Amino acid sequence: MIFNTLDWIIVGLYCIGIISLATYVSRTSIGKERTAEDYFLAGRSLPWWAIGASLIAANISAEQIIGMSGQGFVVGMAIAVWELTAAVALIIVAKFFIPLFLEKKIYTMPQFLEERFDRRVSLTLSLFWLTLYIFINLTTVLWLGSLAINTLTGLSLINGLILLALLSLAYSLSGGLKAVAMTDIVQVVLLIFGGLAVSYIALNTISNDAGVLSGLTIVYQELPEKFDMILSPDNPSYENLPGIWILLGAGVWIGHISYWGFSQYITQRALAAKSVNEAQKGVMFAAYLKLLMPFVIVLPGICAAILFADIEKSDQAYPTMMSLLPNGLLGLTFAALIAAIVSSLASMTNSISTIFTMDIYRKFSRNNISESKLISIGRNTVIFSLLIAVIVAKPLLGSVESIFQHIQNFTGYFTPGIVVIFLVALFWNKATTLSTLVAAISSLILSIVLSFVYPELPFIHRMGIVFFISGFACYMTALIQGYQVQAKAIDLKGIDFRTSKSFNINTFVIVFILVLIYTTLG
Repeated sequence: MIFNTLDWIIVGLYCIGIISLATYVSRTSIGKERTAEDYFLAGRSLPWWAIGASLIAANISAEQIIGMSGQGFVVGMAIAVWELTAAVALIIVAKFFIPLFLEKKIYTMPQFLEERFDRRVSLTLSLFWLTLYIFINLTTVLWLGSLAINTLTGLSLINGLILLALLSLAYSLSGGLKAVAMTDIVQVVLLIFGGLAVSYIALNTISNDAGVLSGLTIVYQELPEKFDMILSPDNPSYENLPGIWILLGAGVWIGHISYWGFSQYITQRALAAKSVNEAQKGVMFAAYLKLLMPFVIVLPGICAAILFADIEKSDQAYPTMMSLLPNGLLGLTFAALIAAIVSSLASMTNSISTIFTMDIYRKFSRNNISESKLISIGRNTVIFSLLIAVIVAKPLLGSVESIFQHIQNFTGYFTPGIVVIFLVALFWNKATTLSTLVAAISSLILSIVLSFVYPELPFIHRMGIVFFISGFACYMTALIQGYQVQAKAIDLKGIDFRTSKSFNINTFVIVFILVLIYTTLG
């Protein structure tokens, strides 16, 4: 695969264009001082289309495009369960969680926990998320992005890491969340177009220019097992995708609710909405975009199993598939890949800076802090977090075979406890500070013990078991403490959970599409 002058021009124009757009949308009026709310939450002014696009841009990055495409190469379409069922999880979040969070007018998830419980719970979760985002999420996106750049251009891995970090800083550092969210609209268009272009050309190549449908038929005939949505117990990947339980088991839904409902760099977009209705429309838009992702991400990996069956590492599948693209389109698709990577980097670093600035620095500072000082601390945190991630990326991930599954397994140690904490915080008025801390600690200890004592247990089953046990521990702790309604409990009677008619119709449409997919291919 050889980049020519046209490809580099397109990539260069993309970089200049995205930085220029970010600079334009983040400008402030003459004489007006930017506030922390402007920087961290876009002044709570995001429209639905920006929210939906930004949710997908923050979510779909190198670990999805490269990691999940690699799993498509190994497993097939079954790995798309994480994309398809996410549409339902988004609907649940829009209906039941967003009204509560927007009612509280919070900046961060830890802030919500402090208002519901106390600073101990908030600080515990703040430190956890900072560690997770810097040492897992940021490092993963940087490493896989650098690996893709290396495969496509020959640029060294270290230089690729530095390049991605600098590009992310160039368009997100000054403008904060508004710059990230508004430029994400362009990023998502490029992302979807690039993925569909790879799928289209791959299928057309497989069919010897006889068309996409003919190519898809050939792929299905030669690799029918790659289109199984529900894996059988004899499948080598059953441990990670255990049959029907990947749909009906608690584990996958715990992962979804934790990620889409309580992850700072995802929910921050909804927190920045103009209204509850606008946030819900944006989340519904993201749910529809999720249904496209199997064609954008997984299908290229399946096609690679025919066209490049001798690939040594599965995570090389998507970058290798891009070798089929003609010059010009190659540059545009490469720009789409870069778009997905830098938008996620920008989203994560913005959330890291928000949590550190608003939940740690501001809370522990003895002096009153000006709005400009908060923004300055947030920007310095962005730079520092990226620097750490660039340094540790290779030592942490250089020898990992499947990074996508690595992320799923690692986060599975913590997500059951997080979901328990937030669910009782939102919907159970007798939950105490101690009961939530017990849930968090028991969740981590149980997860570690089960992974060592019963290593063959699928991680989504482990998450389900740990969720119910840590939830029971939370209940028993509250019971021992007197089982009393807490003073800081949320009054659910004052929250309007009703959704519009169009929201309800779209919910039915999405569920119908998912049922159709799984009954047809399952």
